Amino acid sequence: MIDTHTHLYMAEYDVDGQVKGSLEGQCAAVDRAVAAGVDMMVLPNVDRASMTPLKALHAARPDNTLMAMGLHPTEVKEDWQTELAFIEQDIRAGRYSAVGEVGIDLYWDKAFEREQMQAFDRQLSVASELGLPVIIHCREGLDRVLEVMQGHRGVGAVFHSFGGAVGDVERICSVGDYYFGINGIVTFKNSTLRDVLPAIPRERILTETDAPFLAPVPFRGKRNESAMIAYVVEAVAHSLSIPSREADMLTAANARRFFNIE
Repeated sequence: MIDTHTHLYMAEYDVDGQVKGSLEGQCAAVDRAVAAGVDMMVLPNVDRASMTPLKALHAARPDNTLMAMGLHPTEVKEDWQTELAFIEQDIRAGRYSAVGEVGIDLYWDKAFEREQMQAFDRQLSVASELGLPVIIHCREGLDRVLEVMQGHRGVGAVFHSFGGAVGDVERICSVGDYYFGINGIVTFKNSTLRDVLPAIPRERILTETDAPFLAPVPFRGKRNESAMIAYVVEAVAHSLSIPSREADMLTAANARRFFNIE
């Protein structure tokens, strides 16, 4: 199994008595995932502050983690150009498997909508320049995301934490041959995503956790971990009416292709 989106480097995984900067709890979370059959975990960045623990966790567990670098849309504020310039410089250092997570989020605050679009456009340009795929965060911003992506049709991208309708799948696919990240939302009792999944091309489905958020049933409401991704794979298998093993092989192959994992 491959978890294509997890934030195991966050402070939520600190354990009692952990020495600051040691990442003891974070490394333990990676190890639990590996023991559960997760071969690879992709670590997307959020802002400048998250860069240090992200890199440190990858350095501690290089065989089971990949890094993505970008400025999250909710972190686009008054100083976004300074923050993005710093992150862009780091992306060009060439240590990353993707640009992300980046995009548009109009759920929490619409005050920086224009700036979010500008930051997203710039990061898509960097991805195009370096030949990297993009991890897209899109929350109540699909119109704006697709508007920006019209100018970057050659960039490969995954719509992280996808939870939209069949119509959204069709709109996205009309713009580009993009991937869809499916996480614990697919296990939620009232989620319609299980009915939408068959509308997504099978070769474009990726599995993710978005840990520590969106823990799947039966752990909903608790801290999520990459080790729980098997519940997502099982739900994908059920929705597509295929065995779990086939769903695992399918989504893992998709992830290897998207992130160029050898």
